Amino acid sequence: MAQDKVAIVTGASQGIGAGLVEGLRAAGYRVVATSRGIKASNDEGVATVAGDIGDRAVAQRVVATAVERFGRIDTLVNNAGIFIGKPFTEYTVQDFQDVLNVNVAGFFHVTQLAIAQMLRQKTGHVVQITTSLVDQPLSAVPSALATLSKGGLDSVTRGLAIEYAGSGIRVNSVAPGLIKTPMHAATPHEILGGLHPLGRMGEVREIVDAVLYLERAGFVTGETLHVDGGQHAGR
Repeated sequence: MAQDKVAIVTGASQGIGAGLVEGLRAAGYRVVATSRGIKASNDEGVATVAGDIGDRAVAQRVVATAVERFGRIDTLVNNAGIFIGKPFTEYTVQDFQDVLNVNVAGFFHVTQLAIAQMLRQKTGHVVQITTSLVDQPLSAVPSALATLSKGGLDSVTRGLAIEYAGSGIRVNSVAPGLIKTPMHAATPHEILGGLHPLGRMGEVREIVDAVLYLERAGFVTGETLHVDGGQHAGR
């Protein structure tokens, strides 16, 4: 029963992350939600942990909160991410460090700790939120640090899926196109929508639906589910 399941969502204070918390709660999950600036929740089914997920101590608090408050971890959604769009030669060392801290170190710390708990349970599901730019770069969207970091998550999804297939743990990814979130508030949506073959931006609920599908799809592991208006297929 979903009412007995517990999910962790990183980058949970706005955009896709906030939508995931809402969608998982509506599906009956109890949720540990984490981000740098997340506020306490009035919902007894939501525990919040504020902090930088790239800090292992924060990841340890997140996993400990899930186990101590709700007793288990069924699902981890690695949603936290930083996107810095610049020509490659204009990235600074600080840009590089910031992106790798959240997108890669944040994934590593919380996933390693969550899988350790899932192994004790003999069941679990890990989902990465990546980007369709990994498969289909766009000349209008310079994004080398995004593809460097999220491309690694796309690849490790398949590696971990095989590593833990015999342990009852599934690992999948969702690769969004450009989604209507605060991240893209400054650029007219009709311009961004034109970058997708379907001619529009995606909605947060469509990413939430993809994660919930993967939750139900017990025979699916090692999969990257593109939710990108056809962007990954080409133009």
